[in-house]
Amino acid sequence: MAVPKKRTSKSKRSIRRAVWKGKAKLQAERALSLGKSVLTGQSESFIYPDNDDDDDDDE
Repeated sequence: MAVPKKRTSKSKRSIRRAVWKGKAKLQAERALSLGKSVLTGQSESFIYPDNDDDDDDDE
């Protein structure tokens, strides 16, 4: 017969959520930083294709 598991305390749940949200915040900051560096042209680790000269091959 199935026995219910013990209930998770509010503090354990809030700790787990805080860790999860902290990881999401770090990823959001990194994405924003990468986006800013790509837009300003200062990024060296991200290859962004320049389509000005590549698309003119059909003519």
